[in-house]
Amino acid sequence: MTHPLIDRLTTEFGWPVLDNENDITEFTRRDGAHVIFIPGDAARNLETADVAVILPELKMAFQGKFDCAVAGDAVETKLREGVKVLKTPSLLFYRDGQFVSGIAKVRDWDEYVARITQILSMPVAAE
Repeated sequence: MTHPLIDRLTTEFGWPVLDNENDITEFTRRDGAHVIFIPGDAARNLETADVAVILPELKMAFQGKFDCAVAGDAVETKLREGVKVLKTPSLLFYRDGQFVSGIAKVRDWDEYVARITQILSMPVAAE
């Protein structure tokens, strides 16, 4: 993570960086809903910085209904391919250790709010 707006998520907000499979499992298995931010290449994708600014605002708007983490470079591709959300930047939503849904690329605020409201109310598939 070399972009200052991504670094801000981990330094100012204290969000964890998930660097390996164990980090991902520990983060997503906690009680509640969780979002993993997949930044992609911030140097090539200008939308990455936008999502890095929008996500903390979404977290506040949803009043703690989910917590957030940032995917490290080492796990980013595997995460994206594993859940079939291939475009970056993306937000991957988990609950009870299971992937629920994802939102790729930058969206309008109203679309984010509608999609996240829908995602948070979706049932988790039985294992």
